[in-house]
Amino acid sequence: MTEALPKKANLPLVRRLEAVGFRAWPASSVVYDGSWQVRLTAGHPSNRLNSIVPLDPSDHRDVEIRLAKASRKFEAYARPAVLRQTPLASPVLIDLVKAEGWTPFDETIVMTCDLANADLPDTLDHLPTHDISRFVDANLATDQVSTKLKPALAEVINAIKPPSGLFMVEDPQTGPLATVLCVQDNDLAGIMSLSVTPARRREGLGLEILTSALRWARMRSARSAWLQVKTGNVPAITLYERLGFVEAYRYSYWRRDLNR
Repeated sequence: MTEALPKKANLPLVRRLEAVGFRAWPASSVVYDGSWQVRLTAGHPSNRLNSIVPLDPSDHRDVEIRLAKASRKFEAYARPAVLRQTPLASPVLIDLVKAEGWTPFDETIVMTCDLANADLPDTLDHLPTHDISRFVDANLATDQVSTKLKPALAEVINAIKPPSGLFMVEDPQTGPLATVLCVQDNDLAGIMSLSVTPARRREGLGLEILTSALRWARMRSARSAWLQVKTGNVPAITLYERLGFVEAYRYSYWRRDLNR
């Protein structure tokens, strides 16, 4: 995996996008240690909801003690400690986890789009639903994820405080085809949970439902959109670039091996 992050990130923008990202996908437990945020959610395995997130590159006081303390919180959940490395993480902390044998994984690109001036394609429009249970069922089906996660996913979506649009495309015979969640936080619109059922990919459904969400956000005065995509997801990156999204920064995770 490539560990390298962009040479120079716009740190104020990174801080703002990290903050809206936390509000768009809220963890059930958040504890601060200095500028570090320790996020834990017992019922959901998402790394966004379960990770140590450093938010100040200069905050590296007592890193060994603090990292061990934060890691113990994960042990209580019987899961390995996970650290999120963004441009806001101290190099001293990253050197420490490397020395301790932590493993990097899931490099992700955060992309933004000038929504006010974006030329959105003329696709079929879809209106958001207010039925969270139905949306969760559709998202789990298109993602092909166990329905056992329904209570946890529903809890996360219910906890989102900014206005949210839940978009779905369904077929009366075969069921859910695509989903996307759009969270509007003042002038920023976050795109989450974009999913197309595997059998219907490359048919334009992703573009159709994503464009609907972006139009909805723009009508509600959002000026910029943001999203997160794994570096290996080339089809999705191509789609986002087509709509005008560009890379803002990257992050990756580091995992502590419970057996060490």
